[in-house]
Amino acid sequence: MLGKLTEAQIDQVLYTQFVGRIGCRSNNKMYVVPVTYVYHEGYIYAHSREGLKIKMMRQNPDVCFQVDSIENMTNWRSIIVWGKYEELKDRKQQAALKIIMDRLAPFIMSETVRPSHEFAHAPEVVEKSLKAVVYRIKAAEKTGRFEKM
Repeated sequence: MLGKLTEAQIDQVLYTQFVGRIGCRSNNKMYVVPVTYVYHEGYIYAHSREGLKIKMMRQNPDVCFQVDSIENMTNWRSIIVWGKYEELKDRKQQAALKIIMDRLAPFIMSETVRPSHEFAHAPEVVEKSLKAVVYRIKAAEKTGRFEKM
């Protein structure tokens, strides 16, 4: 059976996944790239080093974000989010890094994997050491589809 996801089901997928694909467009060029993200209170939070993706989003902040949850070829959920790129600075940047680290830390650490010296420090230390561009996307419109057999 194919169908549309409800708003609650869309949010559930966005909250439980942590890898999605961001699509941006600038100068008649499309670019889609995977990113690690956190969905929090209607925003997609992520960070990146300077590069083509950041350059393009600065030129055109209208972006599209896709995430999916795939069990197999006949059991999947796929979400598309449209929104605007917003680069974060100062306190907003620190708050966003904390949201990202709090959500992703359990996936990074295990009995055999320990955080690096830098990861164990406050977000401002991480930001300076990684020279990260921290950003968020306000979810302006969301849609979701599924297949379940």
